[in-house]
Amino acid sequence: MLGTNSGSAKKEEGVTFTTLSTQIEEESHILIERYPLTETKKVGHKLDSLLQRINKRQDFHGSLLVAKNGKILYDDQIGYADFKKKEPLNEGSVFQLASVSKQFTAAAIMLLYERGQIQLKDTVNSYFPDFPFKHVTIENLLNHTSGLPRYFWVAEHEWEQEKAPTNSEMMALLESSKVQRYFKPGRNFDYSNTGYFVLASIVEKISGNSFSAFVKKNIFDPLEMEDSFVLNSENESFIENHLDGYRLYRGWRHLKINSTVNDAIVGDKNVYSTSKDLLKWTLGLNSGKLLSKESLDLMYSKGETIYGRKVPYGFGFRIDSKNQNAIYHHGKWNGFSTGLTQYLDDDLVVIILEHTSFNAMTSLNKKVKKIVIENFHS
Repeated sequence: MLGTNSGSAKKEEGVTFTTLSTQIEEESHILIERYPLTETKKVGHKLDSLLQRINKRQDFHGSLLVAKNGKILYDDQIGYADFKKKEPLNEGSVFQLASVSKQFTAAAIMLLYERGQIQLKDTVNSYFPDFPFKHVTIENLLNHTSGLPRYFWVAEHEWEQEKAPTNSEMMALLESSKVQRYFKPGRNFDYSNTGYFVLASIVEKISGNSFSAFVKKNIFDPLEMEDSFVLNSENESFIENHLDGYRLYRGWRHLKINSTVNDAIVGDKNVYSTSKDLLKWTLGLNSGKLLSKESLDLMYSKGETIYGRKVPYGFGFRIDSKNQNAIYHHGKWNGFSTGLTQYLDDDLVVIILEHTSFNAMTSLNKKVKKIVIENFHS
């Protein structure tokens, strides 16, 4: 169990990892605390100015939440939710997380692992006997060492129906496809959306539920993430307040991005959430409310190839132990740009959600971190 009010550290390659301290009551509601405005006035003013600047110069329409020592330091939005209606974003605006969704898929797998329903060394063929790529383990899928081909390409070239394929339809299509894998499992690191859609398909197979229902019951509900959901064809028409993705056309018009043949697949993307819910997720995960410390350590540790080479990815998280000592993930999909970063040395969480094809996530994170370090001392 990670300490409820203090960080807990582990070593990896001579780097100390400190998991973020949290402010969560053990058996009851998740307590989201805020710093008083008197303490955050200076840093808040600087971050306001930053948002206004990137809104004007880089067409940023999104939200920024910053938490230090488990407490909210800054939480605001800028720009429009709907450009036709000129509706502004608000704190209830729900964003597609794109690849930040992968950490929820990894957590779902770890829940099954803790319940003894799967082993990390199990192969995909244990659950899908006709899966055409043999000897791929669940662990290979989690840390992107599977060598699987890109399902995007298969869907775009071999799917013949009008509506986009679901996970089960895509698994069947892979079985009939002649597409080749990139390398034998475990040899290299190759970031793979396919791996994470296969993981979600395993969750569905074992639980007997849709991935959407499993994640709601086992992750969103326990952590009180009331504005979060996995989008699928069953719930799409009932969801309110979720945003569309846009792109800028000729420097002034915002056009909605049309759906694609890859939109219905879940596991690699298609979690929708708010910045406040993502903070609940991060604090809940780090406090042991969802998974054991042993499972979290696996998720937050670098994977490795069969040759012993470390890869910069745990289970659902990118790991940067050299430069920033950060655990993070970025995402881009259909106009949404997302980032969830834990800077471990500074006990700092930065959550950025945007929906007009913003493309400077890395530099924005650096600017936010610099402003906080220079202007806030708790």
